[in-house]
Amino acid sequence: MSSTDVPTREELVRRVAELAPVLKKHANWSEQNRRVHDESIEALAEAGVFKMRRPKRYGGFEADTRTLVDVATEIGRADGSTSWVASVYTIPTWMACHFPEAVQDEVFATPDVRVCGTLSPSAMAAPVDGGVVVNGKWGFISGALHAQWQEVIAILVPAEGEPYPIMALVPLSDLLIVDDWDTAGLRGTGSVSTVAQDVFIPAERVLPLPAVLEGQGGAPGSIYRSPLLPVAAASSVGTLVGMAKSAQDSFLKRLPDRKITYTAYESQREAPITHHQVAESALKIDEAQFHAHRLSTLVDTKTADGSPWKLEERAIARADLGAVVRLAKDSIDILAGASGGSSIYHGIPIQRIARDVAAVNLHALMHPNTNTELYGRVLCGLEPNTLYI
Repeated sequence: MSSTDVPTREELVRRVAELAPVLKKHANWSEQNRRVHDESIEALAEAGVFKMRRPKRYGGFEADTRTLVDVATEIGRADGSTSWVASVYTIPTWMACHFPEAVQDEVFATPDVRVCGTLSPSAMAAPVDGGVVVNGKWGFISGALHAQWQEVIAILVPAEGEPYPIMALVPLSDLLIVDDWDTAGLRGTGSVSTVAQDVFIPAERVLPLPAVLEGQGGAPGSIYRSPLLPVAAASSVGTLVGMAKSAQDSFLKRLPDRKITYTAYESQREAPITHHQVAESALKIDEAQFHAHRLSTLVDTKTADGSPWKLEERAIARADLGAVVRLAKDSIDILAGASGGSSIYHGIPIQRIARDVAAVNLHALMHPNTNTELYGRVLCGLEPNTLYI
């Protein structure tokens, strides 16, 4: 694919902005049915969203992380669950590009292929002739219901030496899907569990996880040559900014026709307290967007110049992720709290947005306190107490 065939960031953002009516139309259906609507997936595919991290040699865009942030923001402005799934797909797709070319040929033979995945080593692998056999279960597999492949993590117990974590690619058809996704937030993501029962994975589809965490599998100077966690962090934050903007849009749309019950205010927008709430929420959105863009700029700059990542830079990436998550929730909570009793009805979007962002804040890798603690630990001169940095 020539560079002239790759859409610009602005073009991709425009395309997904035009999908807003479709994505909004299906938001309540997705929540009720606990999965993204098929039409929404088809619309994202048509817009080229699933090509953003696909290599150019397979007809992809190899988009930078700033593009991922801005596209996810626009999708999240229409529906948070759909944006979450679209963003999640970009991370295992990026990870798939660390495997040998023959494996990539197999994965990317499917147009608009979707790869779901996890970073939890909740399975065991045993070496056998030609590969490994894996048994285990992985939870929170967002997008599994529309994916063709899953990236899995398992602990390999070799015949000699210490056990170590591996990353592998498995066709979804080799796994069992457990429909256990019944939650308070992010219901529309369809983040079901998957199970491997004596699944054989050939050796060419197995990599040591530490090599992927360090970004050692990609070509120098390419988007596939950065450490995994900063890339994953930058791939995730746009959805949060989009959720916050969606809450703002929803609140302002209802504002002129809302009274403040049991007061003399015939319109909520006339009340000084509303001015403070709207302004404070808007400023927090600005702050969240700052951290999202600072994070993507860091990843894109390091990718372009190929310089080694410092420990503090990795910690800053995690800190920026946590800041976006916290600020988005703070912004949404302000507006949700100002939306009145009528906002608890399912037809009012802000109650869904508030539950969705609360769910994101509980995610193990996105939790603001976890990320802030890690950053502070590194600033204090201590070693990080995690491999995920």
